[in-house]
Amino acid sequence: MKPYTRQAAVTWRGTHHRGRGVITTPSAVLKRGSCFFGSSQERSGTNPPELIAAAHAGSFSMTLANELGEAGYRPEQIQTIATVTMEKMVCGWTMTQIHLDIVATVSKVSPCDFVDATLRAKENCPISRLLKANISMRAQLLNRRAIKQKGMTS
Repeated sequence: MKPYTRQAAVTWRGTHHRGRGVITTPSAVLKRGSCFFGSSQERSGTNPPELIAAAHAGSFSMTLANELGEAGYRPEQIQTIATVTMEKMVCGWTMTQIHLDIVATVSKVSPCDFVDATLRAKENCPISRLLKANISMRAQLLNRRAIKQKGMTS
């Protein structure tokens, strides 16, 4: 497969702490979306840690689906929540931890094969490899009956 590139553009106005920006992607998934620095819940928009979490959750889910497929399984649903921890360090704000919570429904997979696939996905996920951060995870395998009881759909 040939290498490819993707872009995102941000226009930032103002200082680091008090400024605001807009982020746009050619796919228009983000079209002049608001972005800001910090953890303020009062401001609308996104910020780099949230975007990293979204990218990591998406990339991990796709990598896990691939790992399960390579092992002969067909995942019905994979939900990954990525939580990025930011800490103020001497060198500045730093992403110190990323935790992945995975809940998956995969027919006929043994718990052992599922765990093996999640560990391979953690090692092979392009975002995990890029970040080289402390990445922890908790994976839960659901059976179809549990999904119906919880009212979840695939």
